[in-house]
Amino acid sequence: MKDFWNTRYAETDFAYGKNPNQFLVSHLDKIPKGKILFVAEGEGRNAVFAAQNGFEVHAFDYSEAAKVKADALAKEKEVTVSFSVFDVLENPYEKESFDAIIFIFAHFPISIRKEAHNKLLHLLKPNGVILFEAFAKDQLKFNSGGPKEEAMLFSEIEIKDEFQYVTFEFIDTKIVNLDEGPYHQGDASIIRFIGKKY
Repeated sequence: MKDFWNTRYAETDFAYGKNPNQFLVSHLDKIPKGKILFVAEGEGRNAVFAAQNGFEVHAFDYSEAAKVKADALAKEKEVTVSFSVFDVLENPYEKESFDAIIFIFAHFPISIRKEAHNKLLHLLKPNGVILFEAFAKDQLKFNSGGPKEEAMLFSEIEIKDEFQYVTFEFIDTKIVNLDEGPYHQGDASIIRFIGKKY
């Protein structure tokens, strides 16, 4: 799977565009300025946007090609993003070191997903904010991107099980029209939430 992402991110174009995700744009002001982590961040479009808005931004992906693109985008936009390359289960960050964690289309294999989410939640301070957007189970009906394996897609029940010790400000599943680079185009079944760790 790592080879797949390195190949995709090695393409000349940005796979999901340079512009930030619209859900993030709409809700970034709900996150107090502080230290923020972007999970499986790919080519850096969302991390760079947060840096432009005054956050101390950290991000990671396990694709080396993603980091090359993310670093180039940060340089182009004249901002600083601390971008690391590692597997989600091996993350080096300290416990309770982030004010917010952002998941934008971060789909992990089902065999590690619950463990990955648990490890990431340990990085969040009490009352820290989670902003989450990913493909829902019904995305298999659409051709606008995302995993083709149903187990890697989300339901609200699964999210509530995997994000324990979280108070949900809202959680919903809806059809939206994606326009994010060449690989996220068209109607999509999306699940979103904003929550706080307690």
